[in-house]
Amino acid sequence: MNPTVTPAPGPLLPYATFPPDFRWGVATSSYQIEGAATEDGRTPSIWDTFCRVPGAVRDGDHGDVACDHYHRMPQDVALIKSLGVDSYRFSVAWPRVQPGGRGPANPAGLAFYDRLTDELLAAGIAPWVTLYHWDLPQELEDAGGWPNRDTAYRFADYAMLVFDKLADRVDTFTTLNEPWCSAWLGYQIGVHAPGRRDFGAAISAVHHLLLGHGLATQRMRAAQTRPHTYGITLNMGTADPATDAPADRDAARRADGMGLRIYLDPLRHGRYPEDMVADIAAQGSAFPVRDGDLEIISTPFDVLGVNFYFGQDFSGTDENGNTVDGDGLPVVRQVFPGTARTAMDWPITPERFTQLLVRLHRDYPGLPLVITENGAAFDDRPDDENFVRDDDRTAYLAEHIAAVAAAREQGADVRGYFAWSLMDNFEWAEGYAKRFGIVHVDYTTQKRTPKQSALWYRDAINRDRGR
Repeated sequence: MNPTVTPAPGPLLPYATFPPDFRWGVATSSYQIEGAATEDGRTPSIWDTFCRVPGAVRDGDHGDVACDHYHRMPQDVALIKSLGVDSYRFSVAWPRVQPGGRGPANPAGLAFYDRLTDELLAAGIAPWVTLYHWDLPQELEDAGGWPNRDTAYRFADYAMLVFDKLADRVDTFTTLNEPWCSAWLGYQIGVHAPGRRDFGAAISAVHHLLLGHGLATQRMRAAQTRPHTYGITLNMGTADPATDAPADRDAARRADGMGLRIYLDPLRHGRYPEDMVADIAAQGSAFPVRDGDLEIISTPFDVLGVNFYFGQDFSGTDENGNTVDGDGLPVVRQVFPGTARTAMDWPITPERFTQLLVRLHRDYPGLPLVITENGAAFDDRPDDENFVRDDDRTAYLAEHIAAVAAAREQGADVRGYFAWSLMDNFEWAEGYAKRFGIVHVDYTTQKRTPKQSALWYRDAINRDRGR
């Protein structure tokens, strides 16, 4: 089926601005698509456990089957090839490869990623491996999780199990996906696994996630027998003051510090931002830094993965005009710009995408960027043949790829773009209610049907390459 696709509303892709070696891809993650939750030696992750907590996930959904990618992998690789991309970003499930988070590799678990890698390469698609996309083995959470320093060392051990198996064929290894989400949503706000609400635990998790990244990067680089590309992926937006009022400017500073600088400053400069250290101390906490930690965390890496969905403003007053909250802490209130929204109620802000990328180029120079996630959920309405004419998603992709081109024109060293997501999947706390895919999935039949956005993306890539 290849429906006729009319041009998307909004700006067209500025094809001439992308170099011949610009990377075009699609992305997924293990827990969101694989299923086979108890097969071939896989043990529970924190998400398997969290999904069983009443009320934690919409409609009580879980990833036991998800998109059944574990059993449908060859067909899914053929689907990826049909979209004309040259790269596929996927994550490895830690409890599938190393059940319980300790000890030797599980041969059956590693074999799946071995087959996936070979299938991709045979299709002419470069595998882009993410080692951790949130599925921490439950046994490690029981031992303290990411707030526990030992987890960083366990992660480095696990990373080497994957590296030793795939390094002969995989060129790019990224350590962590979105440590902000792991630390903040998982250990402070509690809306993601493991569902804890402890500010001190979240701050410790930040440090140990970064430590795990540094340890794994050092060990992989020391073991390599040929050059590889190593990186980390951060989710970032923009944090602008809602007005020029001092309270709003300070709220934006705090939001930018917690969302971006406490990751990139230690990664690139070997130090945590002084203002954030002071703010965190005022809340009775501190990064659990030991001698040598920041040297490990600032181990050089080769690429920064950028996940962008929206930019936002911040106010230093609440809706009632108060500047401190019930705990006596300064108010940091998120204020969305007055733009159109996605089905996640997220604002659509492509111009802030450009702003972010140019800022990264300015403040953290010399670091190549790849857009490892960008996309949108909308309330898709399939026709009788399950085809989705998603003008809104198509326009979102067009506008945000144009925003990448604009950033490149201003000097940002952006070398690739991965659309999120390849297909509809388990969307964490939202279960299966929100669809980010450019390919529609009928969860009853597991039938995959490319949406208009997928066909537009395919044609845009082909046109960019002069095909």
